[in-house]
Amino acid sequence: MSVTSATPSPASAAAPRCALYGRCGGCQLQDLPYEDQLALKTEEVRRLYPGVDVESCVASPAIYGYRSKLTPHFPRPRADRPPAIGFLEAGRRITLDVPACPIATPAVNARLAELRAEVLGRWASYRRGATLLVREASSGVTVDPRAVITERVGELALEFLAGDFFQNNPFLLPTLVAHVADAAAGSGARFLVDAYCGSGLLGLSAAPRFERVLGVEVSESAVRWARANAARNGRGNCDFLAADASAVFDAVPFAGADAVVIVDPPRKGCGDAFLDQLARFAPRAVVYVSCNPETQARDVARLGAAGYACARVVPFDMFPQTRHVEAVATLSLRAG
Repeated sequence: MSVTSATPSPASAAAPRCALYGRCGGCQLQDLPYEDQLALKTEEVRRLYPGVDVESCVASPAIYGYRSKLTPHFPRPRADRPPAIGFLEAGRRITLDVPACPIATPAVNARLAELRAEVLGRWASYRRGATLLVREASSGVTVDPRAVITERVGELALEFLAGDFFQNNPFLLPTLVAHVADAAAGSGARFLVDAYCGSGLLGLSAAPRFERVLGVEVSESAVRWARANAARNGRGNCDFLAADASAVFDAVPFAGADAVVIVDPPRKGCGDAFLDQLARFAPRAVVYVSCNPETQARDVARLGAAGYACARVVPFDMFPQTRHVEAVATLSLRAG
């Protein structure tokens, strides 16, 4: 979700830590004290959910130096000078040179400096632009998107490819994951379906509190990683399957009345076909995780028309200094 940063008064303004703040499009709120950032994000989520209990935004333990992944890029080099390596300027399709990023972890910034030197040392050899990767995990820092990395979240050790999607704030992630597991278990369901399961983080984290967990993904490679992660972490009650997007719940071997579904889609939210299938499956509860509360609220409204009540939304500040916020909405099927 994009929140709108109000111009801070002189009394409430904060000093941005980045010399490029205002030019780089990555951060929008560095001039607001952190408590004001949290209040702003809380109010924006509440605006999307009138009549729903939206709790105060959960703060990140680290508000700078938290981001464990950067994907800087550079355009096709010109013959007369090396390219800028960084991110788009605010409001412009021009790449801004970014030597370091204060919201990235120190290890990511250190490797970014080395990677920039490597690229600039042979920039004339590039015939087109490129997107780079710098990712830190429990296993170390890599710039190879095909490298297998290990990330620890709570008691879990998860392996996946460095270029795959994974939450980029490891400081707040355990709190978010614990909240999702609590919300799912609070439904009283015996079974859990983890839709959009990726490498298995949410389903595996909640697994000890359910008789059986089934993760569903359209990506066969993600399913392979999730199965391997289940075995690696001793989650014998978990299985994962690759399902066609048009028939996500067809292979689920238990009734919706006995199940809770975790939904964690990309920023665009859930498609109409998925929401129709979810409504037909009719789980007793849905825990909807989203990095875009605007599309989340749209989908929650549609589920409301299908008989679900949203009683609680909790924002999490997974992206301090930026306009973005994560939110978890918990819905239950109305009686009758």
